[in-house]
Amino acid sequence: MGRKLNVIFMGTPDFSVPALEALIEHHNVIGVVTQQDKRKGRGKEMTFPPVKETALKHGISVYQPQKVREEEFIDVLRALRPDVIVVAAFGQILPESILELPEYGCINIHASLLPKYRGAAPIQWAIINGEQETGITTMYMAKGLDTGDMIDQVVVPIASKETGASLHDKLSAAGARLILETLEKLEKGTAVRTPQNDAESCYASMLTKELGEMDWNKSAVELERLIRGLNSWPSAYTHMNGKLLKIWDADVISVQEAVAAGTVTAVKKDRIYVQTGDGQLILNEVQLQGKKRMTVQAFLRGYQITPGLTLGQ
Repeated sequence: MGRKLNVIFMGTPDFSVPALEALIEHHNVIGVVTQQDKRKGRGKEMTFPPVKETALKHGISVYQPQKVREEEFIDVLRALRPDVIVVAAFGQILPESILELPEYGCINIHASLLPKYRGAAPIQWAIINGEQETGITTMYMAKGLDTGDMIDQVVVPIASKETGASLHDKLSAAGARLILETLEKLEKGTAVRTPQNDAESCYASMLTKELGEMDWNKSAVELERLIRGLNSWPSAYTHMNGKLLKIWDADVISVQEAVAAGTVTAVKKDRIYVQTGDGQLILNEVQLQGKKRMTVQAFLRGYQITPGLTLGQ
């Protein structure tokens, strides 16, 4: 390990926490910048972003500007004189005045193998689109969205039953390891800048609840990937007898029956079979509106489902 750098860390959600903890262990984190506290839950209680909780636990100063481009906040950053600013899922675009401030620049930890999956939800879209692998890219930040020159990449395979939640945790841990390697290269002067090929880029748009609505005319393969990609948020769902039914786990079989897409074709004690536009989905774990998430076996103890029932609006 090279010398300890004075680092300002910018990040907000759970994804950013392992990287912050790794930096605290190996460098001098002189300040943490995160989004503002939010009211959450039924009681609308004020909650801290996960990154703020971690910083406070380690006695590190926390800054929560409404907008990072405010001149008084930029003055605060200047006074701290960071060697490098590390950004991981922060949630605001940085102005050029901040990008040019530290000696080693602003380095972003991005959860995809750039230039693929620039944007807000690279982890989930990699699963939804059926990628076999994804990874982490560390990069110099530039004016555009995830367009800066790349420094390091690490590949993370996507398992056959990978969910958005499980892949999030793998990539979060991989990002924490990679940022330490990247900072060491920056400090030694061995970091290589690789420009991105814009022609190979694709955009990972923000997730919305509407995205989770299952179109049974799609193939079983596509729907099963949607279920995994949107687990744990916002989740894939359909409707059953007018009630919302979230689907948390399913398997694909290539059986085709002469019934409309969305029709329940068979019910076993622990499985519900549903026809799609191509193949069938076997539902393993569901959650009916107002109820807990449960296995289909537990669900069927309380609900009678018969073949011929149509799911969907």
